Amino acid sequence: MRLFTLLLLSIMTLPSVAATRVDGIRIWPAPDHTRLVLDTAGPVDHNVFALSGPSRLVIDLKDTALKADFDAVELSGSPIQRIRSAPRNGNDLRVVLDLKSDIKPRSFVLEPNQQYGHRLVIDLIDEKGTRVERASSPTITQDQQGKRDIIVVVDAGHGGEDPGAIGPRGTREKDVVLKMAKTLTDLINKQPGFTAKMTRTGDYYIGLRNRTILARKYNADLFVSVHADAFRTPQPRGASVFALSERGATSETARWLAQSENRSDLIGGAGGVSLDGRDDMLAGVLLDLSMTASINASLGVGSSVLGQLGSVAKLHKPGVEQAAFAVLKSPDIPSILVEAGFISNPIEEKNLATQWYRDKLANAIMDGIHAYFQKTPPPGTLLAWQKSQNRGTPSVSQYRIRRGD
Repeated sequence: MRLFTLLLLSIMTLPSVAATRVDGIRIWPAPDHTRLVLDTAGPVDHNVFALSGPSRLVIDLKDTALKADFDAVELSGSPIQRIRSAPRNGNDLRVVLDLKSDIKPRSFVLEPNQQYGHRLVIDLIDEKGTRVERASSPTITQDQQGKRDIIVVVDAGHGGEDPGAIGPRGTREKDVVLKMAKTLTDLINKQPGFTAKMTRTGDYYIGLRNRTILARKYNADLFVSVHADAFRTPQPRGASVFALSERGATSETARWLAQSENRSDLIGGAGGVSLDGRDDMLAGVLLDLSMTASINASLGVGSSVLGQLGSVAKLHKPGVEQAAFAVLKSPDIPSILVEAGFISNPIEEKNLATQWYRDKLANAIMDGIHAYFQKTPPPGTLLAWQKSQNRGTPSVSQYRIRRGD
């Protein structure tokens, strides 16, 4: 009996084991917020609150142990000065972020996917507002007749937590398309009568719908999303151009690529945040005739871009394909998605990793955009005025980026 009592007491005094643990931490600085990601071994019950004087953010994790090394985290470029942690209430964990200034926190959890396991995502949002909230129409160059520029919003796919497709040699889609999008933006901005803006300029993630909202706030005449996707097998290759389809995909590859791209919010972490009722608005406007006009314009500019791409690279399909890409669902802005190639194909992965090849594709995309708007300029623009005056189009810089530039 005494032995049984001793055994029972020893079991009762054994330290309990936490239900989950923090295995890793990543930080992604962006222009208007910093994203903190905690990789956890399982679902985590959490509470987040901010404190002032001094500025701090407290993250309480219930029944959680710490395995990650917070001291090894690179904090430069973020509002975080230091990360502290300590056990709390037995098996709980408290993490404290010492901040440079007050922030507005937003937190959510993400389920496991093909890229990551369980994650707790905490966005440290600039008190001045998010980039989407602060975005306004760009300063538009006007000629002596007061005619505005054509606005093109260039979107580099993926970013931050979402690497996009990864090639056999480890080339990440998010890196390739960001470099290419920057080149395309520079080329467009050099053309008289055009102004280009980017949705992201660094390695951070923007939700799919927020990308189209940015385009709308920039008063875009065209939205171009640049990608370099992958397929289940290494054989598919070639560049493609896609427009939105309200009915269905034009091919099995188009359907698969759309499903792959639409998973970005699950990987990058959009957080399921309501966008001020815009979901309901979009659902209604999609039924409007304006969507048909937008899709027709998208097919027109897409065909022009595809024709130019075909002069410098192999094409996957001879025509513009259509599928239900979430990032193209802007009802009032012509939108195209350019697949620069299949990064899952070893040859195209090698090409896309080289600057001269990306520059060649960017020049072709720019030429296609310019050719389309020469024929169909938006009202009130410099190109529309020149066309009405039978003066042709403004002189266009035809400089081509070459190896070694």
